[in-house]
Amino acid sequence: MPPTLRVTIGANSPDRRELQFTKTFRIGRVEECDVCIKDEHVSRAHAEVAFENGQWRIRDLNSSNGIFVDGERTAVAALDRPLTVRLGIYGPAVSFEAEPAPAPAPPPAPAPNIVNVDRYFAKPQSGETVGDHTRMVRQAFARVQTKQKRKYGGIVAMLACAVLAAGAYAFYLHQQVKKQKAMAQDLFYSMKSLDLDIAGVEKSVLDANSQQGREEVQKYQARRRQMEKSYDQFLSTLHVYDSKLSEQDRLILRVARIFGECELAAPPEFMTEINLYIKKWQSSGRLARAIHTAQDKGYTKVITDELLAQDLPPQFFYLALQESDFDPYISGPMTRKGIAKGMWQFIPETAVKYGLHIGPLVDFRRPDPADDRHHYDRLTKAAARYLKDLYSSDAQASGLLVMSCYNWGELRVLPLVRSMPANPRDRNFWKLLANYREKVPQETYDYVFYIVSAAVIGENPRLFGFDFDNPLGGLETR
Repeated sequence: MPPTLRVTIGANSPDRRELQFTKTFRIGRVEECDVCIKDEHVSRAHAEVAFENGQWRIRDLNSSNGIFVDGERTAVAALDRPLTVRLGIYGPAVSFEAEPAPAPAPPPAPAPNIVNVDRYFAKPQSGETVGDHTRMVRQAFARVQTKQKRKYGGIVAMLACAVLAAGAYAFYLHQQVKKQKAMAQDLFYSMKSLDLDIAGVEKSVLDANSQQGREEVQKYQARRRQMEKSYDQFLSTLHVYDSKLSEQDRLILRVARIFGECELAAPPEFMTEINLYIKKWQSSGRLARAIHTAQDKGYTKVITDELLAQDLPPQFFYLALQESDFDPYISGPMTRKGIAKGMWQFIPETAVKYGLHIGPLVDFRRPDPADDRHHYDRLTKAAARYLKDLYSSDAQASGLLVMSCYNWGELRVLPLVRSMPANPRDRNFWKLLANYREKVPQETYDYVFYIVSAAVIGENPRLFGFDFDNPLGGLETR
């Protein structure tokens, strides 16, 4: 086990905190972090501390303001001595000190010699002299061995034939399942390509206000529904959602499908990661508080109605939760693109692009009644249009890529996506992580998995120990 690491926040202030850790932990502004520091210089997930190669290290998680040691910005710093790290050049100071490692345990005493007695049953050695009794026992044992070989030889041969036949049949079934899975994936990605075609036609129809175009869209949508039925039949044949899966894992696959990802192509570690983030939600009261806020204030129906009007999954409701906990008056930290405001945390540039009015307090981190971003209904309508545009872009109708664009910025995500083959099979969130995990900020990675895991919980909150019902349960879906 790693030596205990003592962490001190605000050493010279009345709010001084001292913590101890023996495993990896994160420091950031949001409550999900193990060390939560509410300071404008601190990013949502600012840094991670881990025990690596025999020593504690702190690593910057691509934060906006960085980490500083002795006034110098650094990506990684060893905590092999008492050290003070500042989160941002003007941010809060955090002190670290590792306890001395325990002395190594003494080596175990050598095991006593064990005498292996095979006097009676070992093969005779050349020149070995044995007594009459030993010789008789060995001869009897040899006769028994010969009879057993004859008796069981036939049985073994029959079993070998049966195993070969069963193996051949199992191999045939395995090959058939592989073919069916490949066909199902082909059908799924054909649906995704059709989604992109529909989005393109819808945009043209909207621009031209064409009745003929609207009829064409309806034909596309009818074809899409038929393809989805065929895909569901494939899933039923392949027993993807069979009883061997837990209800929790079935919900994870269902939500991945809702967000436009192929459950058959999901990597094995996807479920593991989602379950990890579900536990993080379970360890905090944030999710329940935010859901109750949305329900009490009437935000849920407004948000989902706007999402459905854009033919988007209503589960993008949880993106607003991750952005602001449904607080319409929240303001983010100052960035090079200005201050993000409102329930959907629009920066000024995006707000203007989608027709919102920016108020006079644009450069101040406080609510502005004259700023449309603080009017949740206007901002929600703009956010739904923005998400629709991202869906129709090179994000290839991948909901998880859309989330990545929303958080990290489309100008950062889409160039990486465009470097991959131009089809939904190769342009999806799984491929982005497989090819560019080292470039995707930890904050964006967390962002996507927090949203998806919240959506999974939302499908059946009581299964996960939450005391509220599915907030989207009574809504009209597509």
